[in-house]
Amino acid sequence: MGIVKILAFAGSTRTDSYNKKLVKIAAEGARAAGAEVTLIDLRDFPMPLYDGDLEAESGLPGPARRLKQLMIDHHGLLIATPEYNSSITGVLKNAIDWVSREEGDDEPPLICFRGKTAALVSASPGGFGASRSLAHVRAILDHLGAYMMPEQVSIARAHEAFDAAGVLKDAGKQKSVMAIGSKLAAFTQKMTS
Repeated sequence: MGIVKILAFAGSTRTDSYNKKLVKIAAEGARAAGAEVTLIDLRDFPMPLYDGDLEAESGLPGPARRLKQLMIDHHGLLIATPEYNSSITGVLKNAIDWVSREEGDDEPPLICFRGKTAALVSASPGGFGASRSLAHVRAILDHLGAYMMPEQVSIARAHEAFDAAGVLKDAGKQKSVMAIGSKLAAFTQKMTS
């Protein structure tokens, strides 16, 4: 197989999101391991709340269709997930709900998740580092048919964890997050060859 392609994004649209900073670090690790990484911002894919009537009337919104195609075109997913009220963010769940929808009888079910690899990282100002959202996102993606990498990293007290350049102040944590990207690249290479 050729170059592994990984789609990376955070489950947050906030400009100064800790998880946007975190996914960039993990993406660096994947690139260093030879993967081609596409880093996107979910803010660039604005979608209405999932509504079956809207889907029946108009199909997938354009941004959902673009995101779905990006997911189809990549071998693996690298996601940084914040934690809202002890769970997955609304923006991430809504994106998953839209892109999981089939567009025609000839489309295989869950085409943008089944057979894809996935790795998760998280950051939160709290003491748990958004670890509860990791469990929820992992369960969702596993159910949708993604091959979940067992390793994951949580960064607690995220408001104190990054320097002005978006690098983790703790060199060990920086290395651990980069290693998630690197391991995802290797895992994806194995799973797709």
